Amino acid sequence: MEMKKIFLVLADISGYTEFIKLHKISLLHAEEIISELLESVIKESSTPLVLHELEGDAVVFYAESDGSQAMAQDIYRQAQQFFEGFRKKEGELISDCRVCSCEACAKVGQLKLKIIMHHGRAVFNKIRHFTKISGEDVILAHRLLKNSIPHKEYLLITDGFYQILGEVKGMIPEQRCENCEGLGPINVMVHYPEKKRMDIVPPKRTFWSKAKMVWRLDLHMIKRIFIPPKKFHHLQMSTKH
Repeated sequence: MEMKKIFLVLADISGYTEFIKLHKISLLHAEEIISELLESVIKESSTPLVLHELEGDAVVFYAESDGSQAMAQDIYRQAQQFFEGFRKKEGELISDCRVCSCEACAKVGQLKLKIIMHHGRAVFNKIRHFTKISGEDVILAHRLLKNSIPHKEYLLITDGFYQILGEVKGMIPEQRCENCEGLGPINVMVHYPEKKRMDIVPPKRTFWSKAKMVWRLDLHMIKRIFIPPKKFHHLQMSTKH
């Protein structure tokens, strides 16, 4: 085990709990939709961020910190791209899922993205070829997902991250203090994406694109029904090193 300074980024889909409170067929379609949205976020990531794990409705990244503003700003830029990638994919799904009448496909546009960014320390524990990070700062970042912010889409930056990041052109953050269970008050900055950039405009999609989407949804449903749970791992992974 080794303690290191890290930048930590959590991207979480808001509205997931309500989204999965559906009957069986809709729930299975919802799983595939969530998977595609998380994949759209992952595709926007690059070094120094490392994909750590997927947690149902969230994806966790970290980067070993050199303490520089340049690294913090690069990670912040990537977080902005997460919103862009998420919205683009959501627009495509809205168009493609119109051919399905289930509740999950009808509610794709209600899902939002929230991102937590923190700087702290973590314990690196290697088990065979897997690396797991843990510690108080990792717990803190996860607990900040449950906060008092009334909006569903935002970028929350802890004071530790913001002190390194510094001012960013075009960002006018809201100062808040969140009470984290077991960890006390935490000063944070919250940035809300511009509405004009976040409005979803579903693109025109071809018949074949929509047909492929229905095929992916139904294939996922068939796998979930007929393949034993131990052989089918949905949205669960750890990063190999």
